[in-house]
Amino acid sequence: MSQPSQIRLLGKRRFLPFFVTQLLGAFNDNVFKQALILAILFRFSTSADTSLLVNLCAMLFILPFFLFSALGGQFGEKYEKAWLIRRIKFAEILIMLVGALGLLLGNLPLLLVVLFCMGTQSALFGPVKYSILPQQLHQDELIGGNALVEMGTFLAILGGTIGAGILMNDADYAVLVSIAVVLIALLGYLASRAIPATTPAFADLKIDWQVLRQSWHIMRLGLGQERAVSRAMIGNSWFWFLGATYLTQIPAFAKELLQGDEGVVTLILATFSIGIALGSMLCERLSAHRVEIGLVPLGSIGLTVFGVLLWWQAGGLPPVTESRDWLALLLEPGAWWALLAVLGLGAFGGLYIVPLYALIQARTALQERSRVVAANNILNALFMVVSALFAILVLTVVGLSIPQLFLAVSLLNVLVAGWIFHSVPEFVVRFRRWALREPELPPAR
Repeated sequence: MSQPSQIRLLGKRRFLPFFVTQLLGAFNDNVFKQALILAILFRFSTSADTSLLVNLCAMLFILPFFLFSALGGQFGEKYEKAWLIRRIKFAEILIMLVGALGLLLGNLPLLLVVLFCMGTQSALFGPVKYSILPQQLHQDELIGGNALVEMGTFLAILGGTIGAGILMNDADYAVLVSIAVVLIALLGYLASRAIPATTPAFADLKIDWQVLRQSWHIMRLGLGQERAVSRAMIGNSWFWFLGATYLTQIPAFAKELLQGDEGVVTLILATFSIGIALGSMLCERLSAHRVEIGLVPLGSIGLTVFGVLLWWQAGGLPPVTESRDWLALLLEPGAWWALLAVLGLGAFGGLYIVPLYALIQARTALQERSRVVAANNILNALFMVVSALFAILVLTVVGLSIPQLFLAVSLLNVLVAGWIFHSVPEFVVRFRRWALREPELPPAR
Protein backbone atom coordinates (compact mmCIF):
# COMPACT_ATOMS: atom_id res chain seq x y z
CA MET A 1 0.00 0.00 0.00
CA SER A 2 1.41 3.39 -0.99
CA GLN A 3 2.19 5.92 1.69
CA PRO A 4 0.29 9.22 1.79
CA SER A 5 1.73 12.20 -0.06
CA GLN A 6 3.70 14.97 1.62
CA ILE A 7 0.86 17.31 0.62
CA ARG A 8 -1.06 15.95 3.62
CA LEU A 9 1.27 17.97 5.85
CA LEU A 10 -0.45 21.12 4.60
CA GLY A 11 -3.52 19.93 6.50
CA LYS A 12 -1.64 19.54 9.79
CA ARG A 13 -1.50 22.32 12.38
CA ARG A 14 2.01 21.26 13.35
CA PHE A 15 3.20 22.18 9.82
CA LEU A 16 0.80 24.49 7.95
CA PRO A 17 1.13 27.64 10.14
CA PHE A 18 4.92 27.35 10.05
CA PHE A 19 4.88 26.78 6.29
CA VAL A 20 2.71 29.86 5.69
CA THR A 21 4.87 31.93 8.07
CA GLN A 22 8.15 31.13 6.33
CA LEU A 23 6.62 31.45 2.86
CA LEU A 24 5.25 34.93 3.59
CA GLY A 25 8.60 35.94 5.09
CA ALA A 26 10.53 34.92 1.96
CA PHE A 27 7.90 36.58 -0.22
CA ASN A 28 8.09 39.85 1.72
CA ASP A 29 11.90 39.92 1.69
CA ASN A 30 11.89 39.75 -2.08
CA VAL A 31 9.06 42.21 -2.62
CA PHE A 32 10.91 44.83 -0.59
CA LYS A 33 14.39 44.07 -1.90
CA GLN A 34 13.33 43.98 -5.57
CA ALA A 35 11.17 47.10 -5.17
CA LEU A 36 14.16 48.95 -3.73
CA ILE A 37 16.44 47.83 -6.57
CA LEU A 38 13.87 48.89 -9.19
CA ALA A 39 13.38 52.22 -7.39
CA ILE A 40 17.14 52.85 -7.52
CA LEU A 41 17.27 51.96 -11.22
CA PHE A 42 14.16 53.72 -12.46
CA ARG A 43 12.53 55.94 -9.82
CA PHE A 44 15.06 57.71 -7.60
CA SER A 45 17.14 60.62 -8.79
CA THR A 46 20.64 60.08 -7.45
CA SER A 47 24.12 61.16 -8.43
CA ALA A 48 25.60 57.88 -7.18
CA ASP A 49 26.47 55.01 -9.52
CA THR A 50 23.30 52.89 -9.75
CA SER A 51 25.33 49.71 -10.29
CA LEU A 52 27.21 50.45 -7.06
CA LEU A 53 23.93 51.00 -5.20
CA VAL A 54 22.43 47.75 -6.51
CA ASN A 55 25.49 45.80 -5.36
CA LEU A 56 25.35 47.66 -2.05
CA CYS A 57 21.78 46.39 -1.62
CA ALA A 58 22.96 42.81 -2.15
CA MET A 59 25.78 43.31 0.38
CA LEU A 60 23.54 44.92 3.01
CA PHE A 61 21.08 42.03 2.82
CA ILE A 62 23.69 39.27 3.05
CA LEU A 63 26.01 40.92 5.63
CA PRO A 64 23.68 40.18 8.59
CA PHE A 65 23.97 36.44 7.85
CA PHE A 66 27.67 36.72 8.71
CA LEU A 67 27.05 38.91 11.76
CA PHE A 68 23.88 37.53 13.36
CA SER A 69 23.33 33.90 12.28
CA ALA A 70 25.29 32.74 15.32
CA LEU A 71 23.03 34.81 17.57
CA GLY A 72 19.99 33.31 15.88
CA GLY A 73 21.39 29.83 16.47
CA GLN A 74 21.82 30.54 20.19
CA PHE A 75 18.30 31.97 20.45
CA GLY A 76 16.94 28.87 18.70
CA GLU A 77 18.56 26.59 21.31
CA LYS A 78 17.69 28.61 24.41
CA TYR A 79 14.10 29.69 23.74
CA GLU A 80 10.94 27.89 22.76
CA LYS A 81 10.90 28.12 18.97
CA ALA A 82 7.25 29.04 18.32
CA TRP A 83 7.54 31.86 20.87
CA LEU A 84 10.77 33.03 19.23
CA ILE A 85 9.28 32.93 15.70
CA ARG A 86 6.36 35.12 16.79
CA ARG A 87 8.71 37.76 18.15
CA ILE A 88 10.86 37.72 15.03
CA LYS A 89 7.74 38.09 12.88
CA PHE A 90 6.45 40.95 15.05
CA ALA A 91 9.79 42.70 14.50
CA GLU A 92 9.17 42.32 10.77
CA ILE A 93 5.99 44.41 11.10
CA LEU A 94 7.93 47.21 12.79
CA ILE A 95 10.72 47.05 10.21
CA MET A 96 8.22 47.20 7.34
CA LEU A 97 6.46 50.18 8.88
CA VAL A 98 9.77 52.04 8.79
CA GLY A 99 10.33 50.74 5.26
CA ALA A 100 6.93 52.08 4.22
CA LEU A 101 7.89 55.48 5.65
CA GLY A 102 11.13 55.39 3.67
CA LEU A 103 9.27 54.59 0.45
CA LEU A 104 6.70 57.32 0.97
CA LEU A 105 9.45 59.87 1.69
CA GLY A 106 11.72 58.55 -1.05
CA ASN A 107 14.52 58.42 1.54
CA LEU A 108 17.19 56.10 0.13
CA PRO A 109 19.51 56.01 3.21
CA LEU A 110 16.57 55.02 5.41
CA LEU A 111 15.56 52.29 2.93
CA LEU A 112 19.09 50.89 2.95
CA VAL A 113 18.98 50.72 6.76
CA VAL A 114 15.64 48.91 6.53
CA LEU A 115 17.12 46.44 4.04
CA PHE A 116 19.92 45.68 6.51
CA CYS A 117 17.31 45.16 9.25
CA MET A 118 15.38 42.81 6.97
CA GLY A 119 18.55 40.81 6.44
CA THR A 120 19.06 40.72 10.21
CA GLN A 121 15.52 39.47 10.78
CA SER A 122 16.04 36.75 8.16
CA ALA A 123 19.39 35.77 9.70
CA LEU A 124 17.74 35.32 13.11
CA PHE A 125 14.84 33.37 11.60
CA GLY A 126 16.95 31.00 9.48
CA PRO A 127 18.31 28.72 12.24
CA VAL A 128 14.85 28.36 13.79
CA LYS A 129 13.26 27.74 10.38
CA TYR A 130 15.13 24.50 9.81
CA SER A 131 15.73 23.33 13.39
CA ILE A 132 12.01 23.36 14.29
CA LEU A 133 11.07 20.82 11.61
CA PRO A 134 12.49 17.71 13.36
CA GLN A 135 10.58 18.71 16.52
CA GLN A 136 7.26 19.14 14.70
CA LEU A 137 7.47 16.30 12.16
CA HIS A 138 7.83 12.55 12.40
CA GLN A 139 10.97 10.92 11.01
CA ASP A 140 9.18 9.70 7.88
CA GLU A 141 7.81 13.23 7.29
CA LEU A 142 11.14 15.04 7.46
CA ILE A 143 12.06 14.72 3.79
CA GLY A 144 8.56 15.77 2.70
CA GLY A 145 8.51 18.73 5.06
CA ASN A 146 11.87 19.97 3.81
CA ALA A 147 10.70 19.51 0.22
CA LEU A 148 7.63 21.66 0.84
CA VAL A 149 9.71 24.34 2.56
CA GLU A 150 12.21 24.48 -0.34
CA MET A 151 9.40 24.55 -2.89
CA GLY A 152 7.62 27.32 -0.99
CA THR A 153 10.81 29.35 -0.55
CA PHE A 154 11.76 29.39 -4.23
CA LEU A 155 8.22 30.06 -5.40
CA ALA A 156 8.01 32.88 -2.85
CA ILE A 157 11.26 34.35 -4.18
CA LEU A 158 9.87 34.22 -7.71
CA GLY A 159 6.48 35.59 -6.67
CA GLY A 160 8.03 38.40 -4.66
CA THR A 161 10.31 39.39 -7.52
CA ILE A 162 7.46 39.44 -10.05
CA GLY A 163 5.06 41.10 -7.60
CA ALA A 164 7.50 43.92 -6.94
CA GLY A 165 7.85 44.51 -10.66
CA ILE A 166 4.08 44.76 -11.07
CA LEU A 167 3.70 47.17 -8.14
CA MET A 168 6.59 49.35 -9.29
CA ASN A 169 5.00 49.87 -12.71
CA ASP A 170 2.20 51.92 -11.12
CA ALA A 171 2.51 55.67 -10.66
CA ASP A 172 1.56 55.24 -6.99
CA TYR A 173 4.23 52.58 -6.47
CA ALA A 174 5.32 53.93 -3.08
CA VAL A 175 1.84 53.62 -1.58
CA LEU A 176 1.17 50.21 -3.12
CA VAL A 177 4.50 48.68 -2.06
CA SER A 178 4.16 50.19 1.43
CA ILE A 179 0.71 48.68 1.92
CA ALA A 180 1.84 45.35 0.51
CA VAL A 181 4.94 44.84 2.69
CA VAL A 182 3.19 45.87 5.91
CA LEU A 183 0.16 43.69 5.13
CA ILE A 184 2.32 40.66 4.27
CA ALA A 185 4.32 41.11 7.50
CA LEU A 186 1.08 41.30 9.49
CA LEU A 187 -0.27 38.13 7.84
CA GLY A 188 3.00 36.35 8.58
CA TYR A 189 2.77 37.31 12.25
CA LEU A 190 -0.85 36.11 12.46
CA ALA A 191 0.13 32.79 10.87
CA SER A 192 3.00 32.39 13.37
CA ARG A 193 0.56 32.60 16.29
CA ALA A 194 -0.89 29.23 15.27
CA ILE A 195 2.47 27.38 15.35
CA PRO A 196 2.31 24.75 18.13
CA ALA A 197 4.72 25.16 21.03
CA THR A 198 7.83 23.02 21.30
CA THR A 199 10.24 22.52 24.18
CA PRO A 200 13.49 24.56 24.39
CA ALA A 201 16.40 22.49 23.16
CA PHE A 202 18.97 23.94 25.60
CA ALA A 203 17.23 26.28 28.04
CA ASP A 204 20.38 26.66 30.18
CA LEU A 205 22.50 27.94 27.30
CA LYS A 206 24.24 31.20 28.16
CA ILE A 207 23.99 33.68 25.29
CA ASP A 208 27.33 34.96 24.02
CA TRP A 209 26.72 38.47 22.67
CA GLN A 210 30.19 38.70 21.11
CA VAL A 211 28.84 37.84 17.68
CA LEU A 212 32.13 37.45 15.82
CA ARG A 213 33.61 35.18 18.50
CA GLN A 214 30.40 33.16 18.67
CA SER A 215 30.27 32.91 14.86
CA TRP A 216 33.71 31.32 14.94
CA HIS A 217 32.68 28.91 17.72
CA ILE A 218 29.49 27.95 15.88
CA MET A 219 31.37 27.36 12.62
CA ARG A 220 33.71 25.05 14.51
CA LEU A 221 30.70 23.30 16.06
CA GLY A 222 29.07 22.79 12.66
CA LEU A 223 32.14 21.66 10.75
CA GLY A 224 33.15 19.54 13.76
CA GLN A 225 30.05 17.36 13.47
CA GLU A 226 30.34 13.82 12.14
CA ARG A 227 31.80 13.81 8.64
CA ALA A 228 28.48 13.16 6.87
CA VAL A 229 26.98 16.28 8.47
CA SER A 230 29.98 18.55 7.90
CA ARG A 231 30.25 17.47 4.25
CA ALA A 232 26.49 17.94 3.85
CA MET A 233 26.94 21.52 5.05
CA ILE A 234 29.65 22.12 2.45
CA GLY A 235 27.54 20.46 -0.25
CA ASN A 236 24.58 22.60 0.77
CA SER A 237 26.66 25.77 0.54
CA TRP A 238 28.09 24.68 -2.82
CA PHE A 239 24.53 24.54 -4.15
CA TRP A 240 24.07 28.17 -3.09
CA PHE A 241 27.33 29.00 -4.89
CA LEU A 242 25.90 27.45 -8.07
CA GLY A 243 22.47 29.01 -7.57
CA ALA A 244 23.89 32.48 -6.96
CA THR A 245 26.08 32.16 -10.07
CA TYR A 246 23.19 31.19 -12.33
CA LEU A 247 20.62 33.59 -10.90
CA THR A 248 23.00 36.56 -10.96
CA GLN A 249 23.86 35.99 -14.63
CA ILE A 250 20.33 35.24 -15.87
CA PRO A 251 19.42 38.88 -16.73
CA ALA A 252 22.58 39.37 -18.82
CA PHE A 253 22.26 35.88 -20.32
CA ALA A 254 18.67 36.59 -21.38
CA LYS A 255 19.57 39.95 -22.88
CA GLU A 256 22.86 39.11 -24.61
CA LEU A 257 22.55 35.44 -25.57
CA LEU A 258 18.79 35.00 -25.99
CA GLN A 259 18.31 38.62 -27.16
CA GLY A 260 15.28 38.89 -24.89
CA ASP A 261 13.53 41.61 -22.93
CA GLU A 262 12.49 41.77 -19.27
CA GLY A 263 9.73 39.21 -19.89
CA VAL A 264 12.34 36.68 -21.01
CA VAL A 265 14.24 37.23 -17.74
CA THR A 266 11.04 36.54 -15.81
CA LEU A 267 10.36 33.43 -17.92
CA ILE A 268 13.80 31.98 -17.14
CA LEU A 269 13.50 32.78 -13.44
CA ALA A 270 10.06 31.16 -13.39
CA THR A 271 11.40 28.08 -15.19
CA PHE A 272 14.24 27.71 -12.69
CA SER A 273 11.95 28.17 -9.68
CA ILE A 274 9.39 25.69 -11.05
CA GLY A 275 12.23 23.22 -11.58
CA ILE A 276 13.32 23.59 -7.95
CA ALA A 277 9.71 23.02 -6.83
CA LEU A 278 9.35 19.91 -9.02
CA GLY A 279 12.64 18.44 -7.86
CA SER A 280 11.85 19.14 -4.22
CA MET A 281 8.42 17.53 -4.48
CA LEU A 282 9.88 14.47 -6.22
CA CYS A 283 12.27 13.87 -3.32
CA GLU A 284 9.70 12.28 -1.03
CA ARG A 285 8.37 9.92 -3.70
CA LEU A 286 11.85 8.85 -4.81
CA SER A 287 13.11 8.46 -1.25
CA ALA A 288 10.16 6.37 0.02
CA HIS A 289 9.74 8.78 2.99
CA ARG A 290 13.30 8.17 4.24
CA VAL A 291 16.17 10.60 4.61
CA GLU A 292 17.62 9.18 1.40
CA ILE A 293 21.01 10.74 0.81
CA GLY A 294 21.42 8.47 -2.21
CA LEU A 295 19.54 11.16 -4.14
CA VAL A 296 22.39 13.63 -3.62
CA PRO A 297 24.71 12.04 -6.25
CA LEU A 298 21.77 11.90 -8.67
CA GLY A 299 21.13 15.60 -8.13
CA SER A 300 24.81 16.40 -8.56
CA ILE A 301 25.01 14.50 -11.86
CA GLY A 302 21.98 16.41 -13.14
CA LEU A 303 23.49 19.77 -12.12
CA THR A 304 26.55 19.06 -14.23
CA VAL A 305 24.71 17.57 -17.23
CA PHE A 306 22.19 20.41 -17.52
CA GLY A 307 24.84 23.05 -16.82
CA VAL A 308 26.85 21.72 -19.77
CA LEU A 309 23.65 21.63 -21.87
CA LEU A 310 23.00 25.30 -21.07
CA TRP A 311 26.53 26.15 -22.21
CA TRP A 312 26.10 24.06 -25.36
CA GLN A 313 22.80 25.69 -26.36
CA ALA A 314 23.66 29.29 -25.48
CA GLY A 315 23.88 31.64 -28.43
CA GLY A 316 22.26 29.25 -30.87
CA LEU A 317 19.35 31.50 -31.75
CA PRO A 318 19.19 33.53 -34.97
CA PRO A 319 19.95 37.23 -34.48
CA VAL A 320 17.12 39.76 -34.33
CA THR A 321 17.00 43.53 -34.75
CA GLU A 322 14.75 44.05 -31.71
CA SER A 323 14.61 42.27 -28.38
CA ARG A 324 12.43 39.16 -28.23
CA ASP A 325 9.56 39.01 -25.79
CA TRP A 326 8.84 35.74 -23.99
CA LEU A 327 6.28 34.63 -26.58
CA ALA A 328 8.66 35.22 -29.48
CA LEU A 329 11.31 33.25 -27.59
CA LEU A 330 8.99 30.27 -27.23
CA LEU A 331 8.48 30.24 -31.00
CA GLU A 332 12.21 29.56 -31.47
CA PRO A 333 12.91 25.78 -31.42
CA GLY A 334 16.45 26.35 -30.17
CA ALA A 335 15.19 28.26 -27.13
CA TRP A 336 13.41 25.18 -25.80
CA TRP A 337 16.75 23.46 -25.23
CA ALA A 338 17.96 26.39 -23.14
CA LEU A 339 14.71 26.40 -21.15
CA LEU A 340 14.98 22.63 -20.68
CA ALA A 341 18.50 23.12 -19.33
CA VAL A 342 17.28 25.76 -16.85
CA LEU A 343 14.36 23.52 -15.79
CA GLY A 344 16.75 20.58 -15.35
CA LEU A 345 19.14 22.66 -13.25
CA GLY A 346 16.26 23.58 -10.95
CA ALA A 347 14.81 20.07 -10.74
CA PHE A 348 18.10 18.32 -10.02
CA GLY A 349 19.01 21.15 -7.66
CA GLY A 350 15.88 20.27 -5.66
CA LEU A 351 16.86 16.58 -5.62
CA TYR A 352 20.31 17.62 -4.42
CA ILE A 353 19.49 20.14 -1.71
CA VAL A 354 16.48 18.64 0.10
CA PRO A 355 18.20 15.42 1.27
CA LEU A 356 21.19 17.45 2.45
CA TYR A 357 18.99 19.66 4.66
CA ALA A 358 17.20 16.57 6.00
CA LEU A 359 20.54 14.85 6.74
CA ILE A 360 21.81 17.85 8.71
CA GLN A 361 18.59 17.94 10.76
CA ALA A 362 18.34 14.18 11.34
CA ARG A 363 21.94 13.60 12.45
CA THR A 364 22.47 16.66 14.63
CA ALA A 365 21.76 16.55 18.37
CA LEU A 366 18.66 18.46 19.49
CA GLN A 367 20.63 20.81 21.76
CA GLU A 368 23.01 21.72 18.90
CA ARG A 369 20.69 21.72 15.90
CA SER A 370 19.88 25.45 15.72
CA ARG A 371 23.54 26.39 16.05
CA VAL A 372 24.58 23.89 13.36
CA VAL A 373 21.94 25.35 11.02
CA ALA A 374 23.27 28.82 11.89
CA ALA A 375 26.77 27.64 10.93
CA ASN A 376 25.37 26.36 7.66
CA ASN A 377 23.74 29.76 6.99
CA ILE A 378 27.04 31.54 7.61
CA LEU A 379 28.76 29.13 5.23
CA ASN A 380 26.01 29.66 2.63
CA ALA A 381 26.52 33.42 2.78
CA LEU A 382 30.28 33.00 2.43
CA PHE A 383 29.89 30.76 -0.63
CA MET A 384 27.50 33.26 -2.27
CA VAL A 385 30.02 36.05 -1.79
CA VAL A 386 32.76 33.84 -3.24
CA SER A 387 30.49 33.06 -6.22
CA ALA A 388 30.23 36.79 -6.98
CA LEU A 389 34.00 37.22 -6.75
CA PHE A 390 34.53 34.13 -8.93
CA ALA A 391 32.14 35.46 -11.58
CA ILE A 392 33.93 38.83 -11.60
CA LEU A 393 37.28 37.07 -11.99
CA VAL A 394 36.08 34.80 -14.81
CA LEU A 395 34.09 37.41 -16.74
CA THR A 396 36.27 40.51 -16.36
CA VAL A 397 39.82 39.38 -15.57
CA VAL A 398 40.01 36.12 -17.52
CA GLY A 399 37.60 37.43 -20.16
CA LEU A 400 35.39 34.36 -20.55
CA SER A 401 31.76 34.63 -21.69
CA ILE A 402 28.68 33.90 -19.57
CA PRO A 403 28.15 30.46 -21.21
CA GLN A 404 31.79 29.63 -20.50
CA LEU A 405 31.22 30.63 -16.88
CA PHE A 406 28.31 28.16 -16.78
CA LEU A 407 30.59 25.47 -18.20
CA ALA A 408 33.28 26.26 -15.64
CA VAL A 409 30.97 25.93 -12.63
CA SER A 410 29.46 22.74 -14.10
CA LEU A 411 32.91 21.17 -14.32
CA LEU A 412 33.84 22.48 -10.87
CA ASN A 413 30.72 20.71 -9.60
CA VAL A 414 32.29 17.40 -10.65
CA LEU A 415 35.36 18.14 -8.52
CA VAL A 416 33.42 19.33 -5.47
CA ALA A 417 30.97 16.42 -5.63
CA GLY A 418 33.83 13.96 -6.14
CA TRP A 419 35.58 15.25 -3.02
CA ILE A 420 32.39 15.08 -0.92
CA PHE A 421 31.51 11.55 -2.07
CA HIS A 422 35.10 10.39 -1.58
CA SER A 423 35.06 11.82 1.97
CA VAL A 424 31.71 10.19 2.75
CA PRO A 425 31.33 6.99 0.68
CA GLU A 426 27.89 6.49 2.23
CA PHE A 427 26.48 8.89 -0.40
CA VAL A 428 27.61 6.61 -3.24
CA VAL A 429 26.65 3.41 -1.38
CA ARG A 430 23.14 4.72 -0.75
CA PHE A 431 22.87 5.91 -4.36
CA ARG A 432 23.81 2.46 -5.66
CA ARG A 433 21.35 0.73 -3.35
CA TRP A 434 18.63 3.22 -4.27
CA ALA A 435 19.28 2.87 -8.01
CA LEU A 436 19.38 -0.95 -7.88
CA ARG A 437 16.42 -1.08 -5.47
CA GLU A 438 18.39 -3.16 -2.99
CA PRO A 439 16.86 -3.90 0.44
CA GLU A 440 16.18 -0.82 2.54
CA LEU A 441 18.89 0.38 4.86
CA PRO A 442 18.11 1.12 8.50
CA PRO A 443 16.71 4.65 8.81
CA ALA A 444 19.22 7.46 9.32
CA ARG A 445 19.76 8.52 12.89
